[in-house]
Amino acid sequence: MNFDYNEEQQLLADSVRRFLAKGYDFEARRKIVASKEGWSPAVWSTISEMGLTGLPFSPDYGGFGGGAVDLMGVMEAAGEALLVEPYLATVGLGAQFVSRAGSDAQKKAILPAVVEGKLKMAFAHTEKGARYNLAKVDVQAKRAGAGWEISGEKFVVLGAPVADKFVVSAKTDKGLSLFLVDSKNTKIKPYVTLDKQRAGDVGFSKAQGELIGPEGGALAVIEEVVDFATALICAEAVGAMKFACDTTLEYLKTRKQFGVPIGTFQALQHRIVDMYVSYEQAKSMACLAASKADSPVDAGDRARSISAAKIKIADNCRHISQEAIQLHGGMGMTDEMKVSHSFRRLTMIAQQFGDAEHHLARFARLG
Repeated sequence: MNFDYNEEQQLLADSVRRFLAKGYDFEARRKIVASKEGWSPAVWSTISEMGLTGLPFSPDYGGFGGGAVDLMGVMEAAGEALLVEPYLATVGLGAQFVSRAGSDAQKKAILPAVVEGKLKMAFAHTEKGARYNLAKVDVQAKRAGAGWEISGEKFVVLGAPVADKFVVSAKTDKGLSLFLVDSKNTKIKPYVTLDKQRAGDVGFSKAQGELIGPEGGALAVIEEVVDFATALICAEAVGAMKFACDTTLEYLKTRKQFGVPIGTFQALQHRIVDMYVSYEQAKSMACLAASKADSPVDAGDRARSISAAKIKIADNCRHISQEAIQLHGGMGMTDEMKVSHSFRRLTMIAQQFGDAEHHLARFARLG
């Protein structure tokens, strides 16, 4: 497999990286996450102006018709910078359901607004006791005239506090279904996650919903979109790993003990080399995940390949993040150092959309 970006993908990745290096350095990010909103409307506006919110959507709605492979460079740059804006929640999750399963009217109403950065979305799916089981949903949807009423509660909804619309999974008489719900019709309990992103628990009390796709046919679409989002966070992890490796190597070159840089100690050289080996392995597996998310393969092959990638990514998130902290010493855990925040994000990515144990069981089951 060729792991190199083509010219357009490389130019895009470079432009995103330059923007984030200039306007989203660590101090700027610290101010953003400490703000009441927890994200920057100005940064979001620039992201949309650069065309990043339109990358994976059809040109019919103002997008560029790209896929997970085209988004890899963007997600890697986001991982390096520890981007907290609701890019994954909107572009990688919420709007994907409309793009893949929505009616023509829903696509025309939603996707152009997402592409222009005017509409932010979130996927409200996780419930108590479900863990990583995508089929376990107890929230109910009942017909109410020409529409639907949604009742129940969802937990740890990424991007919930800033979402304008939710895609909500709920049970109907025919089974698991998807609905569009305006955030004004919900009750949100917002909070900050370990990695400084904004999430929330979302309550629905006879909230008005609009059916997406066929009633009772949501599970296959949910699995497809969650696999797509999993491929994206694999790429994001690669970016965060790269930063952790590079900043640790620089620290080993400059930190002195016994009058010499600690990077001259052979034991530490072996450990930093192992970190870079893990980074390269993760990059290869992220490429596999993205290519399978884009390829017209059967659902079982896609799921098995993405689970294989997530197993390796989760293991290497743990290895690289923990080694980076240990090689920095006690100061690596301080809030003032970016490496401690990379540690938190990599720890969260290892669990997001399924940890290594979950995906190992899924891989075995699909084999």
